[in-house]
Amino acid sequence: MSETPPDETPDAAGDLRDYVESPIIMATVRVVSPFVFTFGLFVMFHGADSAGGGFQGGVIVATVMVMLGIAFGIDPLREWVGESKLVALVSLGVAAFLAVGVSTVALGGGFLEYRVIETELGIHHAVKYGIEAVELFIGVIVASTITGLLFAIDAGKNGGDSE
Repeated sequence: MSETPPDETPDAAGDLRDYVESPIIMATVRVVSPFVFTFGLFVMFHGADSAGGGFQGGVIVATVMVMLGIAFGIDPLREWVGESKLVALVSLGVAAFLAVGVSTVALGGGFLEYRVIETELGIHHAVKYGIEAVELFIGVIVASTITGLLFAIDAGKNGGDSE
């Protein structure tokens, strides 16, 4: 049985608090993240026509935040994004989703019945635009929620201190 010297004993959280910058990972994330973000938006908007949608695209967009957290650290990401902005984005996404759904009810249709927008307001392709708007709002909700969960996991690792 080998004993660890007292100066190499890991702290209560293990060696997880030690963040080591890697120029290779940082450069890779700088190059890859715009493409991943764009692909996430593509998947969100593609859900109106075929496979894909807001949830799948939101998860892909949230992976950009995970990549940034891995490359540059969670604390700088938390300072850049901020928990209050995430809560505001989730609230805005839910409010916009409900606004689209309630507006169709107010025009005499069912919840998220986009055809009533086309017939009542005369907006051409209202069904497609309505679906794309709702998919975008769902994507914002999902991406913000997953990023918030990433921050919550990190705060739990530090014993509840996010500072």
